[in-house]
Amino acid sequence: MIYTCEYASPLGAMTLAGDGEALTGLWFNGQKYFGSTLHADYIPKEVPAFAEMKRWLDIYFSGREPGFTPLMRYDTTPFRKAVCDVMLTIPYGQTMTYRQIAQRIAAQMGRPHMSAQAVGGAVGHNPISLLIPCHRVVGTDGNLTGYAGGIDRKQKLLELEKADMQGLYVPGK
Repeated sequence: MIYTCEYASPLGAMTLAGDGEALTGLWFNGQKYFGSTLHADYIPKEVPAFAEMKRWLDIYFSGREPGFTPLMRYDTTPFRKAVCDVMLTIPYGQTMTYRQIAQRIAAQMGRPHMSAQAVGGAVGHNPISLLIPCHRVVGTDGNLTGYAGGIDRKQKLLELEKADMQGLYVPGK
């Protein structure tokens, strides 16, 4: 069974999803691909696993690195899982480019190269925002592109983490 609950973040309401033991989804309400991993038979209910995630979110939104990772499960394709696993290595307050992730995935697969666009698609379908830090992935030229929760949120999240914003920009601004 999958359970859901709401979290009121400073950047807008969020929905948490979990199986009772682990987090399986975290989205800003209304974001692109919202609820992409939710099954139709979920139940809105607070479960113990959500308490730890809400504590993580409270610490995170206070501008501090939480220092722990709540239990999560993300069932997806092997390629998307590999991309999520690389995103999990991006330190708090730092960024990585789509190209850098593509290079890591290519090396893992024994390939000479990998499409940064394919990586971008996998990043965009990240089922557990913030915890799997897709907001830390930027374009090679510093473009703050491709965040399903919105570019303004991506910028605010990086600022919250005190990331070096020099050289990063919002397209069209």
